[in-house]
Amino acid sequence: MGFRNSPLTAIENLYFGSTCEEAPHNVGVTQVDEMRMRDNDYSTLAKLEEAFERKDLSFFKTFLRNSKGLPLLLRVHSVCMLEHIGNEEMVEPLCKVLAEDPSPLTRHEAAFTLGQLGYSSAVPALVEAMQHDESPIVRHESAVALSSIGDDRAVPDLKKAIEDSDEDVRNSALIAFEYLGYLHRKRENASDKFAVKPKIRL
Repeated sequence: MGFRNSPLTAIENLYFGSTCEEAPHNVGVTQVDEMRMRDNDYSTLAKLEEAFERKDLSFFKTFLRNSKGLPLLLRVHSVCMLEHIGNEEMVEPLCKVLAEDPSPLTRHEAAFTLGQLGYSSAVPALVEAMQHDESPIVRHESAVALSSIGDDRAVPDLKKAIEDSDEDVRNSALIAFEYLGYLHRKRENASDKFAVKPKIRL
């Protein structure tokens, strides 16, 4: 992807993908402006970090429920923080972000965090995103998250995703499919099948 000679930064081009090169210049700038932080948004960022230090999951639940129109930094930051303090009660709000946030970057981070948390209750939402999200980076990360969770229910859907139109999604689905097959064989030979879990979360 080549970058135009314009005020858009490389990161902003990354957010919008190749459509930036085809869209009128002022359209891209308007979209970037809508995602940027304003002066009063930094007090919200400080509150997020305070809630993180307190491990205040109720704050994050409320924040995510009302986050859709907020600047991109706040949305991504809140989702990423939950990798470190979240528990299963955060799966539902994160799944909602994965399904509804307008930014592929935020949805990607929601998929990543769900994979790191490792709860099987996230599998249906991750399968849906892997199959139907319009963004390849979200479909890719959803496949990776399914590998990290290690739930056999995802195997048939991962097999289908190996035929995805995007090469990175196909490769991620293949890796996840083969790894879950390996875990399944280990479980068949283990005295305690529930003890066989992924060793790493990608």
